[in-house]
This record gives sequence, C-alpha cells and structure tokens, in this order.
Amino acid sequence: MRLVCAALSAILLLASLAAEAQQNVRVPVEQGGRTVQLAAQLFRPANVATPLPAVAIFHGCGGPGQNTSRMAALLASWGYAALVVDSFSARGLKDICGRNWPTQADAEARAPDIDAALAWLARQPGVDPKRLGYMGYSYGGGVAMLRALSGQPDAPASPSAARAVVLVYPDCALADALGPRLAVRQPTLFAMGALDDWTPVPRCQAVINRVSRGKDLIETKIYEGAHHSFDALGLPVRYLDGVGNRSKPGGCCGAHYGAHEPAWKQFVADVRVFLAKHLAP
Repeated sequence: MRLVCAALSAILLLASLAAEAQQNVRVPVEQGGRTVQLAAQLFRPANVATPLPAVAIFHGCGGPGQNTSRMAALLASWGYAALVVDSFSARGLKDICGRNWPTQADAEARAPDIDAALAWLARQPGVDPKRLGYMGYSYGGGVAMLRALSGQPDAPASPSAARAVVLVYPDCALADALGPRLAVRQPTLFAMGALDDWTPVPRCQAVINRVSRGKDLIETKIYEGAHHSFDALGLPVRYLDGVGNRSKPGGCCGAHYGAHEPAWKQFVADVRVFLAKHLAP
C-alpha cells in the first residue's frame, strides 16, 4: 500500500508541476433556440510545442469534481490540452444523483455539449483540430457513449471530430434507446470496475455485443476489486441508498461507490497508452 501511495503522490506531483494554471472559459452550445454558455476550465501543458492534441472531459451526475480536475492535470502533464466542461451550472443544476436522476431525454439533450466542446477546442490557438478526443464519467460517460455509438450501422460513416473516446464506468443503460444494432466510428475505451453495481459491467458488455460495425475499435478494461468511482481517491467504499440507478428495476435505487487506488493507478496507465496511440501526430 505504501508503494501505491508513493506512486500516486509522484503522479500528482508531476501533474502539478507540468500543468500551467487552469483558465476559466465559456463554451457556447445551442439549446432550444438559445445559446447556453457552459462554464469550463482549460488546462494546458507548460513548455510543450504546439499544436497540441486536446481532450474534453464530461462529469457525472454530481457535477465537476476532483476526479475530473485531477484527470485534466494529468493530461496536461502528458502534453495535452484538457477542457473540463461543466454541463450543470449554466442550466441551474448542481447534483442530480438522487431524486432528480436524469432521464433519457435529459441525456440526449446534453449530448450536444460534446459537439460544442470539440468545436470550441478546434478553434483554440495552439490546438491541433485533427487530434481531439473526449472522456465521460458515469452519467457523463453514458452521454459520451451516445455520441460515440450510432444506431445506424449501415449508414455511411460520417467524419467525426474525435479520434479517441474514453468512457469511464459509463451509464450504459442509456444506449438502450439506440436500437439492437450499433456502430462505432472511432477508437473507444470502456474502463469499468468489476464490482460496479451502479453502472455494471454486464450492462456495458451487452451494449458492446450489439456493435455490428467497428467492434475492432473498442477496447475494454475491467478493474478487479473496484466499485463505481474507483478514482475518487481518499473516499472509502460506501453504499448510497438514495441514488437513482438505471440498472435496477424502475431505475431506483441505491449503489456502492468509492475509491480503489490500484484500479485508479492502472486506469491512468491505460488511458495514457490509449490516447498516445490514437492522438499521436
């Protein structure tokens, strides 16, 4: 355990040294005939030649947190620009994990945030618009999955702004609405905890099994001993009896969540390899 903690401390120290102070920005997205200005934080690496690859990060039902900021700092330490997008505050939302558990329609309405964030990144000086990716966590991972997958596998592949997608313990139940046959258009990594009972592995595997086009673009990493939010460092695993859970009958209720440091360490290594492979010049 001491070795694990020392390794984690070294990783976080590296990130803090390599990343410049983050910049608060706004990302415009069209919604219902009006423009919503999403709050976001842009992390850039220090002393790295441009143009940079860039990754947009989308939070779960609790809103942006330490896990998304930590990931952005790590990305900056690896030479990426990272944009942490807050989909909630501009819409008057804060935490929707409980009685306000988001519906399928809510998720589909949020999906354009991904398009808007990628378009915003592509316009930024020093960012390579041909080397973009995005990550989504939990509910945000389910929303990201709606963008990564298509329910029209026989349709001609359309150009995608993203060259890589990372789905972190995603809410795979959101893919039910896409239909029985799916297509994947870009390399996509599913990263999941083996003990997750909020967004369980079998639910995501069932989604992957429905992919009839592009399945070779999918990578799956399952971390043994890990529950939901295995990257919530310092938070012991506990049971939340009031949270919505799309994987239970009627969408309710209860799930375990909490940190598993060995899983997080391996996850960090897996993401680094995956992005280096697919966002290389």
